[in-house]
Amino acid sequence: MPIKPVAWKAPEPPGYTGPHAANTKLASLRLISLGAEEGPEHIVIGKDGKLYTTVLSGNILRMNPDGSAKEVFVNTGGRVLGFDFDARGNLIAADAVKGLLSVGPDRKVTLLADRAGNEPIRYADAVVVAGSGKIYFSDASGRFAPADWGGTFEASILDILEQSSTGRILEYDPVAETARVVARGLSFANGIALGRDEQSLFVNETGKYRVWKISVAARDLDVAQGGDQARVLLDNLPGYPDNLMRGEDGRIWLGFAKPRNAVVDRLAEKPFLRKITLRLPRALWPVPKAYGHVIAFTEDGRIVADLQDPSGAYPETTGVTETADRLYIQSLHARGLGWMAK
Repeated sequence: MPIKPVAWKAPEPPGYTGPHAANTKLASLRLISLGAEEGPEHIVIGKDGKLYTTVLSGNILRMNPDGSAKEVFVNTGGRVLGFDFDARGNLIAADAVKGLLSVGPDRKVTLLADRAGNEPIRYADAVVVAGSGKIYFSDASGRFAPADWGGTFEASILDILEQSSTGRILEYDPVAETARVVARGLSFANGIALGRDEQSLFVNETGKYRVWKISVAARDLDVAQGGDQARVLLDNLPGYPDNLMRGEDGRIWLGFAKPRNAVVDRLAEKPFLRKITLRLPRALWPVPKAYGHVIAFTEDGRIVADLQDPSGAYPETTGVTETADRLYIQSLHARGLGWMAK
């Protein structure tokens, strides 16, 4: 068995109530065709006004915001999940296979970091560039590298079922050309966004249904130890939080890749049964159903938008990219780029 499950207590699922009351506001998305490509996992509007998105093939696509003039900007040879642009126009990519990369305007790919201290970066996931030039990114799992376990989705399932909480938040200093650990002890460290004052980071802990607020000044902080440098901002969410993106008017958008699964929650305190689960045919694994769901919140944790599609027609709604007139919906496996007018 690849996993060594750890017992933990899952909170009682809140269901679709309160600010997350069931609705269909995300239904009937319009689609931009990606041709043979799938999985627009992350979307950014570049300084050139073009829309950039990563896809499953390892390509990063570039196009006009309406989907026209589509081209392959670069292929890293891995699988880029999150990316951002630095002040020089370099595309800074978290490649789940390669590590932290920089792609210049000339499309030259440079490896910035594949280690932090003495530990390899096994699952680079999300990234954000600060005004100082420092780069903050998540290393989702210290146990399961996508290159070794059949891909990003498969590795994430193993990590979340195991619950060994080996995810980390890292800082890369482009001047010193070194990476350090900001915080560790996260159950699948995923989406990341900077606070407006750039003194704090918002981080999705996918495996435990919550969002942390962590000081950028933290050094090798184990979040399980508590303290004043890290606190849970949003807890017991109704799904698995994935990407975080800053939007308009101070909002931070969050996407849920999947809803909660009652079987997974019941197995939280039963590590032996979780081990047995992986002996079943993959079709019988407790993978949650498709359910479209994205939310927006303020830096103090107030939910200000909640958009859902119970049909799950647009699968794995991992996040939102907001422009002045549109919401682009990110997805791990969709075969088109979803969007809706504001």
